This record gives sequence, structure tokens and C-alpha cells, in this order.
Amino acid sequence: MPAQAQSLGTLDALGEALFFDVGLSKNRTQSCASCHDPDHGFADPRGAASIGDDGVSLGDRNAPTVTYAALIPAFHKNKDDRWIGGQFHDGRAATLEQQAGGPPLNPIEMGMPDAASVVARLREKAQYAVAFEREFGAGVLDDVETGYEAMTVAIAAFERRDSFAPFDSKYDRYVRGEAELTREELLGETLFFSQQFTNCNLCHQLHMRPGSERETFSNYDYFNIGVPNNTDLRALNGVKLDKSDNGLSDNPLATAPENFGKFKVPTLRNVAVTGPYMHNGVFADLRTVVLFYNRYNSNSAARQINPETGKVFGPIPVPQTLASAELTEGDALKDVEIDALVAFMKTLTDARFEPLLID
Repeated sequence: MPAQAQSLGTLDALGEALFFDVGLSKNRTQSCASCHDPDHGFADPRGAASIGDDGVSLGDRNAPTVTYAALIPAFHKNKDDRWIGGQFHDGRAATLEQQAGGPPLNPIEMGMPDAASVVARLREKAQYAVAFEREFGAGVLDDVETGYEAMTVAIAAFERRDSFAPFDSKYDRYVRGEAELTREELLGETLFFSQQFTNCNLCHQLHMRPGSERETFSNYDYFNIGVPNNTDLRALNGVKLDKSDNGLSDNPLATAPENFGKFKVPTLRNVAVTGPYMHNGVFADLRTVVLFYNRYNSNSAARQINPETGKVFGPIPVPQTLASAELTEGDALKDVEIDALVAFMKTLTDARFEPLLID
């Protein structure tokens, strides 16, 4: 076996090579890692939306972190008849494998014209041919459908490595009795998990009991929280400034009107190092996100101001499905409480990314 093929000796190792392979984009300039940068929490720090392989194209949504993505449940309806889980902001890829197959064929992302072109690129490398046949059987890359599917399975295997979900943040160490939180972080924890004071845990708590190990800080439900359109991004990508993002209703399985403008609750794992924030990257700073939520509980005119623009937070694009009950749960927050929540969310940063934290 060639030396390079030996380095692809497992399915997840093959997936890792594919994840970083710019040859799977039309102009050979972009890989999965281009928009999910391992040096930045597997998110894209370059802007609100990622630039495409052509060097020009910009989408209208922010690239979410890949960390902890393997723990997102497959897209489904729960016992309360609510849509849960899935990949992308609208869950249109039910599984991690389906998500991996999307970007190579997206014309404003990796830009390949069709699956056959992608599989042809895979066949260019001898080490891929050896690894794919070992993992999936002889001739797997001779068939476009099976070859493309095998590629997505390998990438998903890489993203399922424990290193993507290590649960080794300061918060995890604190839960295990291996670290102590500061007074400010402890206040943030109390505020976060107490429905008496905030509405954070209505959406960002998976397990019933606060302090549970392996908490992913998302219930993977879908809500419309009134995130304003990102007018700066749309000035660059050409999307009409007043166009509403359909959110969940872009998912072919969830086109009902009540799903319009709803987006999946993201994990808060590594949130402090994976900005910009919201589905469209409209906010640059994590504190602004907390202030945005707080605006719904405050009658103060000053609390309606976006500190990043100095203007009132933009209008709600889809008011008819706004999660008003959830957003107005709890009291208005003081500055010290806002800062404490930010401090607590910083403790959710994986150990490998802690050097990225800014005090």
C-alpha cells in the first residue's frame, strides 16, 4: 500500500483528508475547512457569510460550527409535534451525512456542477481509490451515486470523532469538580439555568437537570426570535434588503406557514469563539446577542439600541410567527447580569480553543 494510502487507514482518516481537500471545489480553492476553520472553533471568522470557491459569491447565512454537530438528532417531529434537529439552520439535511453532501454542489459554495464531477475528482488520487475500495468495496468510485454517498459517510465519520465534542471546557471541568468558576461566572450560571431570572434555558438546555454532564446547550427546537436582516451583508451579496429568510419553511418537509422565519436553536458550545452570531451573522459581539434578547423584556429606550450600530435593533422580519411567549419570559437584565451571562458562556469553550477567548 502506498505511504499516502497508509495514512488513510481508517474511515475517519479518509474523512479528514476529504474535509481539507480543496480539490473537491470547482476552482480547487475551497474545502470544508475553509468555512469551518479548525483554528477558529470550526466556524468561519471571516465575516457574516462565507465567500464561495469563485472568490465572489456570498450566501445569506452564517456558517455554524461543526463542533458538537454530530450530537444533533436527525430531523424529526417530537411527541409534541414540533420539528427537532437536522443540520443547517433549517434542518434541511436530516443527518450529518446529508449535510456533508451539500456544500460541494452548492453554486455559491464549492461550486461543483454535479456529483459526477466530484467523484471524478476523487478518482484522480490513487490514495483515495485504495481507501474508498477498502472501506466501501471494489468499484465504489465507478458509480456516481454510491461514490458520492461514500464520500459523505467518510466526512461524517471524521466529524464524529470525539475531538469534535470533547466536553472539556472550563464548565465541564467545573461540573466534574476539576475547576472553580469565578463569582461572575457563577452568577451567569445561576441566571442561565433559572427560569425565574432569564429565558436562556427554555431553548439552550437539553437535559432536564442543570449541571448535567454532556449538556449541549440546545434543545434543537425551532423558533423565530425576530433576528433583523443583515443589511450590511445584503449590500454585498445582492439579496433584497427587505427579503425575509424563510428559515425552517425552506425545508421541504416543513413548508407550513407556522414554520416561516423559524431557525434551529444552535449549541452554545464554543459560542464565545465562533462569532459572528445569529443565522445571518448580523451581530459581531456576544454581548450584543444578550442585549438583543433583553430588549424584549425591557421598556427602556436605551435597551432597544444595538451598540454595534448605535441605532434601534432592526425590525422583526416575520412578526406573525415570533416566539413572543418565550422571548418575554423573565425580567429585564442589569448590566452586571448581562456581563455575567457572557462570562458564563465563555466557560463553554473547549480547552483547545480557550486561547481564542478575549477578556
